[in-house]
Amino acid sequence: MINFSWIFTQNVRMKLRTFLMDKGITRTLLKKLKFNDGKILVNNVEQNTNYILQYNDEIKIILPAEEINPKLNQSKKPIDILYENDNFIVINKPIGLASVPSHLYFDDNLVSRVLYYYVKNNYPSKKVHIVNRLDRDTSGPVIFAKNHFAHSVLDKQLKEKTIKKYYYALVKGNIVERKAKIILPIGRKDDSFIEREVRNDGKYAETDFTKLKSNKNVTFVKIQLHTGRTHQIRVHFSAIGHPLLGDWLYNPNNQDKFNYQALHCYQIIFFDPFQQKEIKINAPLPLYWREMIG
Repeated sequence: MINFSWIFTQNVRMKLRTFLMDKGITRTLLKKLKFNDGKILVNNVEQNTNYILQYNDEIKIILPAEEINPKLNQSKKPIDILYENDNFIVINKPIGLASVPSHLYFDDNLVSRVLYYYVKNNYPSKKVHIVNRLDRDTSGPVIFAKNHFAHSVLDKQLKEKTIKKYYYALVKGNIVERKAKIILPIGRKDDSFIEREVRNDGKYAETDFTKLKSNKNVTFVKIQLHTGRTHQIRVHFSAIGHPLLGDWLYNPNNQDKFNYQALHCYQIIFFDPFQQKEIKINAPLPLYWREMIG
């Protein structure tokens, strides 16, 4: 059983519904609490969401059970845990592993590995809530929420763009600028389902980068995204003539020794409302990157 509780400390008239939604509980979750064996209690008595709160009321929600999705496979392969508490777990996703299941990656993917971990440890909720995703060939931290409520609050942060993600990349050629901003609109390429390109009718996309090291062949850059377009980093650097090393899609003439695009999410920052503090997670560079950078 997963529950959360608060004390109402305001001297104002407020509906219970308003209080709960201010805490990040969505309308969808309110319906589940009402119709799927969850509970909303005030001073240990069940109340409907129109209840008017009084000063010093104790509010508690009990989340309905979330069962295993029978269509998901459980993979016993290991996970590299960067951070874990009662509501969130952050996994360092390796290169070459898909974040979510598909017909190509059904047996082994990050969701399947996390599901096995939940079952093995008999967690109260067995539903896997993935918050952010990384491309199969990109490494770095992926956040999972351990319950519907925790997922709701981080999903809101994603939409409000308050979750910050920082990347390292190795790109082709020597970039002259020490710091720069790329602002180019991105849209789907007409003849491809997967590939994106810079195009006038695309969506606004903004990427900041700082050069860390370079030689005549390779530049090591630190990147911050201000928008989250599909393949944004890969498309932007290709557009300015410095495609990522190993990028089969946007650097097709790649002759480097990278088998995957050289892109790593090294840091993710989010706010944990349950602990009332910012969580900053760092993921170490893959070993072979260090050999390339020197």
